[in-house]
Amino acid sequence: MSYANLPAPSPEQSLSRYLGEIRKFPMLEPQQEYMLAKAWVDHEDKEAAHQLVTSHLRLAAKIAMGYRGYGLPTAEVVSEANVGLMQAVKRFDPEKGFRLATYAMWWIRASIQEYILRSWSLVKMGTTSAQKKLFFNLRKAKNKIGALEEGDLRPEHLSRIATELSVTEDEVTSMNRRMTGGDASLNAQVSRDGEGAAEWQDWLEDEDADQAGDYAERNELETRRELLMNAMDDLNEREREILTERRLTDEPKTLEDLSQTYNVSRERIRQIEVRAFEKLQARMRELAAEKGLVPEVN
Repeated sequence: MSYANLPAPSPEQSLSRYLGEIRKFPMLEPQQEYMLAKAWVDHEDKEAAHQLVTSHLRLAAKIAMGYRGYGLPTAEVVSEANVGLMQAVKRFDPEKGFRLATYAMWWIRASIQEYILRSWSLVKMGTTSAQKKLFFNLRKAKNKIGALEEGDLRPEHLSRIATELSVTEDEVTSMNRRMTGGDASLNAQVSRDGEGAAEWQDWLEDEDADQAGDYAERNELETRRELLMNAMDDLNEREREILTERRLTDEPKTLEDLSQTYNVSRERIRQIEVRAFEKLQARMRELAAEKGLVPEVN
């Protein structure tokens, strides 16, 4: 199964153009989906797998938009969603009796979440526990007071959030700008050839969605925001400090700096960093599985 033949978003390509491309692929009827999935499972029919993937690219894009709050490049988040979709198709069992979309959404989310873990240097959460709390809870705090508008927060909202999360107003402003800057609005107008303007979120229709799935999607994101911080508790003090100094600061320390601090070799510092990050990823997967956020892999 090849990723090379799929349309892929990029910084150079407008999001509306990519959405236009993936909308050309038809949605599948249940029987069509079943026959294609059987062709892949029984005969490794690559063309059948390709049709299964392309017919669900809109679902992957829709889920990817739910992770805009992390401040990461939209094109890369969508690409990671597509990787997760391919993994779902590869493992999908049509004999289980449910639709591919229901199964795929868990793999799509898992792939995006792994990308977020790998991209800490872009997120730059900060080093203190209060700043981490701010990163994971800012959108929830804004939603509670009805302050999810684009741009800077109003003074009264800024003051309230800073007090509630025990950080300064400057820290709230800075984090808010990181998490909202650079992403297109879900309500942005895009042109459709010969059809006038429409909101681009309208292009993300998921005809397989159901009420239970929509509810899970709305609530899962807030749960996920807390998992990263909780997973840090699985590291010992030295691992947390080294991982923080290497990956979670605006000016990461060098291996040489840390080798002098801990009186060990640079290679030893590198090993601790890698081990700590692997432990963190494993713990994240465990926590996600406990909460039913990702499928189990046998």
